[in-house]
Amino acid sequence: MNIANIVLCGLGGQGILFMTRVLAMAAMDKGLNVMGAETHGMAQRGGSVISHLRLGEVRGSLVQTGTAHLLLALEENEGYRNIPFLAKNGKMFVNTNSLHFPRQEVRAFLDKREILYRAVSAGAIALKLGAPRSPNLALLGFFSALNEEPLSHAELRQTVDKISPKKFKGINLKVFEAGYDKGKAG
Repeated sequence: MNIANIVLCGLGGQGILFMTRVLAMAAMDKGLNVMGAETHGMAQRGGSVISHLRLGEVRGSLVQTGTAHLLLALEENEGYRNIPFLAKNGKMFVNTNSLHFPRQEVRAFLDKREILYRAVSAGAIALKLGAPRSPNLALLGFFSALNEEPLSHAELRQTVDKISPKKFKGINLKVFEAGYDKGKAG
């Protein structure tokens, strides 16, 4: 891997920054160079939040339009809003309850650009485990089941274990693993 460009998006309060921190710390532990930037809305609960994360030999912290290898969206509409960041052959992982993801008018664009898209009800996974504020970890676990680059499931799990506050460590790992299990199950 020379460079990996990742865009994470959602709404304020969903845990975008914690998810970004997990990915960044796992990459640093792996010896990768890491640059990142949060570009919108962190201070406003419910407002749009976008986090850019670049791994490898990069010179700037912002992911340019059309260059993201990965898009992780904690909210479906935020995922759609940030599709322009995805490169051809990019991958999109979205938290949604919709049975019709992606919407028909978006599907043609994704298919034309050969973008792999996967959806999971990460919020439902977290809620079922009694952690309604942890869909971020369910989505990250789901992603880790379907994608080994640039970071493996084991590397991400180790980082979740390492950086979770002690009182949330157990539930964070359960939610992460439940997301992983959902991804492995198909």
